[in-house]
Amino acid sequence: MNWVANPYRPGAGHMPLHVAGREPEQAEFRRLLDQEVILSNVVLTGPCGVGKTVLLERFRELAVDAGWRWVGTDLSEATSLSEERIATRLITDLALATGRFVVSSRQALTKIGFSATSQRREQTLDYDLLMRVYGEAPGLPSDKLKQVLMFAAEVVGPRGIVFAYDEAQNLADHAAAKEFPLGLLLDVFKSIQRREVRFMLVLSGLPMLFPRLVDSRTYAERMFRVLQLERLDEASSREAIVRPVEVMRSPVCFDDAAVAAIVEASRGYPYFIQFICHEAFAMMVQEPDGRFVVPARDIVRKLDHDFFAARWSRATERQRELLLLAARVEREEVEEFTTAELVEASRTGGGKPFSSSGVAQMLAALTEAGLVYQSRSGAYSFAVPLFGGFLRRQGGLAAPSPPQAAGKRSKRAGR
Repeated sequence: MNWVANPYRPGAGHMPLHVAGREPEQAEFRRLLDQEVILSNVVLTGPCGVGKTVLLERFRELAVDAGWRWVGTDLSEATSLSEERIATRLITDLALATGRFVVSSRQALTKIGFSATSQRREQTLDYDLLMRVYGEAPGLPSDKLKQVLMFAAEVVGPRGIVFAYDEAQNLADHAAAKEFPLGLLLDVFKSIQRREVRFMLVLSGLPMLFPRLVDSRTYAERMFRVLQLERLDEASSREAIVRPVEVMRSPVCFDDAAVAAIVEASRGYPYFIQFICHEAFAMMVQEPDGRFVVPARDIVRKLDHDFFAARWSRATERQRELLLLAARVEREEVEEFTTAELVEASRTGGGKPFSSSGVAQMLAALTEAGLVYQSRSGAYSFAVPLFGGFLRRQGGLAAPSPPQAAGKRSKRAGR
């Protein structure tokens, strides 16, 4: 058959043709956009592959449609090294939203010392001007940044601006270096929002993000509405599989058996749905008779190599021993394990046992590495969905392989 475009997009944060199963979160975000005074900011959190970045992009569309300006980026560890760096990050992003606004002579005079006679050209609220305000403001970096944001708010008026940052679990305070960039971020937004500035903070990241916010400033619990993304239910998983084909009006589609097998293999995680569907679709369109068996086992092996192996390589040998123990005792229905279970399993596993304190220290290190997170007191989960299955395959403890799935070419496009 002729070449057929693949409707599935398993890249990092690539927008799928259809976002399935996130209607409640979108409705809640629309409600928050209606705030005249910002009482609640947003934390969007969940494990890898659950669709945070995709939903963040959908939030951007909703915000722009509602008349807000949207700025932001991915946060790196380097951004979080110092208060000056996080301040520069925010000012850089703010300038993108304010660069077209003209500053009046009176505003310039009272805020940064311009005189009406010295202002020979139209002065816009660009990066250079914002940094001048920052540099000439007195006080600590937090005081300076507040001055910048209040000045920008006076110029742009009642228009709202969303500051959105993905990978925000990288934010951290560094007490030893006397640098508190995370605390600065929270302090600044709390302060300006109390003065009724409509600048909203949206942070997206792994499940350790919100505990880090609260550890930095206990009042963070009252600053944020936490939207916790879980895997999709069966109906939404099926929708995520079927709808992209319909949107593209493709002559190729998965039959019911294939859809059921993909739902089972992906466990409802959006990234894995896209990955498995992309690989299966690419092979299916090459079949001359339009019908074949989706090689789910081979696709899972490719997923092991392309997605899980790099994360496995981050762990030390001793950490790998603990991860394999965790995979062995993980309760798959809730996808978690406890410290007590790990200690007990280590005593019967034939290797060097772990002490309770040793497990606690190693889980803390694995949390910092983004491999696990504390789901509740004494209990942990893998930060990467389906990582337990990969580990069980590594240790020869894998459950039976997923069933093979059938696919077909439909008789008409858009089927």
